[in-house]
Amino acid sequence: MAEPSKVIHVRNVGHEISENDLLQLFQPFGVITKLVMLRAKNQALLQMQDIPSAVNALQFYANVQPSIRGRNVYVQFSSHQELTTMDQNQAREDEPNRILLVTVHHMLYPITADVLHQVFTPHGFVEKIVTFQKSAGFQALIQYQSRQSAVTARSTLQGRNIYDGCCQLDIQFSNLDELQVNYNNDRSRDFTNPNLPTEQKGRTSQPGYGDAGGMYSGARTAGFSQMANASAIATAFGGGLPPGITGTNERCTVLVANLNPDRIDEDKLFNLFSIYGNIVRIKLLRNKPDHALIQMGDGFQAELAVHFLKGGMLFGKRLEVNYSKHANITQGADTHEYVNSNLNRFNRNAAKNYRYCCSPTKMIHLSTLPQDITEEEIVSLLEEHGTIVNSKVFEMNGKKQALVQFETEEQATEALVCKHASPLSGSVVRISFSQVQNI
Repeated sequence: MAEPSKVIHVRNVGHEISENDLLQLFQPFGVITKLVMLRAKNQALLQMQDIPSAVNALQFYANVQPSIRGRNVYVQFSSHQELTTMDQNQAREDEPNRILLVTVHHMLYPITADVLHQVFTPHGFVEKIVTFQKSAGFQALIQYQSRQSAVTARSTLQGRNIYDGCCQLDIQFSNLDELQVNYNNDRSRDFTNPNLPTEQKGRTSQPGYGDAGGMYSGARTAGFSQMANASAIATAFGGGLPPGITGTNERCTVLVANLNPDRIDEDKLFNLFSIYGNIVRIKLLRNKPDHALIQMGDGFQAELAVHFLKGGMLFGKRLEVNYSKHANITQGADTHEYVNSNLNRFNRNAAKNYRYCCSPTKMIHLSTLPQDITEEEIVSLLEEHGTIVNSKVFEMNGKKQALVQFETEEQATEALVCKHASPLSGSVVRISFSQVQNI
């Protein structure tokens, strides 16, 4: 245990946990003089009046697991002996500012700058809004003309939902003094300057902002727009989500275990997991040849992959698919990059691709086929992967497509991972699972 301090560090502080919840946890042990919520890190710093009070609290909770609202929290002495003004400014809980840092939890519907403007403008003149995606989820910075407006908005809207049952607002004071807005579009808007362009062609459309409001350079997380994703989700599922999908997962990286190391490679994993979202990069673990890490475009896509692929069969092995403890995969010599691959399915027609997400089935659907393709050529392409029960070539919107039914889901999965994106008479075949029961 660290050196005793009157400052206690609390971890796993979820967005549903309030300052009052933490006060109730520690007030039995003495007077609490300061409390700082570090929302972006799911942590808090709490200062007792003296060291014996903090020691008593930590000795008690060493034997009794502290829990708030059903969530276990973890406590230890902080490396700080005293909370300074700088520490408190990380969250500025007690120092109001005209710029608010807003995190939206359970975001099932798309949230644009204009939606946020409608929500926040009743409390004062909103000058600027910037939205971005970070590890804490979808976030926005909202700049009011006056500090008092920001204080009123925070006290009124904290914990409220934008829509019934979802899009919950978690609002903190930012430590920025002025927002920089370069473009007026769905992701950012300067209401004091309506003449800004909508985009700068060929460039990342919006500078990012850090979790606590500090700027960082570079493209958005994974290069994919969470806003476009939210819109596609809403279009695909009409506001509801498939049974078992929460839409609240924020972890983008998936750990796959029990692979067949003799038959698997990164491209085959890409072919399978790209059904559920865009792939950023994949890493086969050299010290565990039957394990791989797969970084998806965002947490929702990772949740789809885990939900639909857990327990699936591939190359004689039952897949174990879970969220990784790693937030992302570091680029390196042993990683395969797919972030810019034109085979990522969700860069276009994302809503349609979400609608077709399902567990592996016996039926696969083939598209982008040569116009003169025959059923015999399709069977010849796929028959090495299992017993084909039925097949059919047809035309839709002037384009040749095919359905092929295998004897088992495992055979269909093998055909998909081995033959998706393979060349055929000048075309690149695209394969996905079909929910059609019979041809």
